[in-house]
Amino acid sequence: MINEEVNKAYEILKEGGIILYPSDTVWGIGCDATNPEAVAKIYKLKKRAEEQSMIVLMNGDKMIHNVFADIPEVAWQIIELSENPTTLILDKPKNVAANLIAADNTLGIRIVKEPFCFKLLEKMKKPLVSTSANISGKPTPKSFKEISPEILKGVDYVVNLQRDKIGGKPSTIIKLGLDSQVKIIRK
Repeated sequence: MINEEVNKAYEILKEGGIILYPSDTVWGIGCDATNPEAVAKIYKLKKRAEEQSMIVLMNGDKMIHNVFADIPEVAWQIIELSENPTTLILDKPKNVAANLIAADNTLGIRIVKEPFCFKLLEKMKKPLVSTSANISGKPTPKSFKEISPEILKGVDYVVNLQRDKIGGKPSTIIKLGLDSQVKIIRK
């Protein structure tokens, strides 16, 4: 079942489509993080200003090294020690769509262990955009049932897994500067 959904989602992403999928936190809207047109579709669907950057999911060290030349040592410690989903905002990303990178030249990333996301990332060999499945400014849906019809109709594919699961809380967000500054944005 998971592999079938991974394959279906991958085919849509490969063609520049956007998907609605269960992540390790809440239901997310995603696309290939290297495709600026697909990223633009998500901003449009969410009615979100491009200045409000989105995060990307990754499945390990290799992907992180492909997007960041310099990774503060503390990043690896946080990744290793975090018990809950944790998003790290790091400096100077490369090899991702320009419209994903924040004005201060940073990008938020999260390493996922959730089986569907992990396998999809393995198949894509690229980071996956992850943003909550809501119109900007509206509450984040805690379950599949709470996702608005506008979002459901606006994506190219809805992953058919975990539709009964009640989502956890959004991830902790920590900003790590190359100057070794650590700032907690969301606990």
